[in-house]
Amino acid sequence: MTATRTVVSSPAATTRSLVGAGVVALALASGATAAVAAAGHAAGISLDVGGAPIPVTGFAVLTAVCCIVGLVLAVVLARVARHPRAVFVRCTVALTALSLVPDVLADAAPGTKMLLMLTHLVAAAIVIPAVARRLSA
Repeated sequence: MTATRTVVSSPAATTRSLVGAGVVALALASGATAAVAAAGHAAGISLDVGGAPIPVTGFAVLTAVCCIVGLVLAVVLARVARHPRAVFVRCTVALTALSLVPDVLADAAPGTKMLLMLTHLVAAAIVIPAVARRLSA
């Protein structure tokens, strides 16, 4: 006779798993956006927007802040949405697209605008799948 065991994860366990994955993704995305900005700057792309330079560390900090917002969204959706993964992916893809609008409108050189948009896409490519995998379908 074979015994079957069903494991039901508690909301607290799910939240811990989600937050853990989110924090790792946050760290990776923050480092990646800073690295992309530094590489672009080293290649001669200006980091000046509106006449003021954006520090490379600023990319990491802003990425971290936006990742925290996304992680809070994921935790809330995990508790209230019927299909949290699908809702999270749709929301975050839409928010990523919206995050490109200020870059397009920025008072900056075309290369700078492209670099800014690239950092948004790099962060999204790291964080969205990492967090979405931890949400139930």
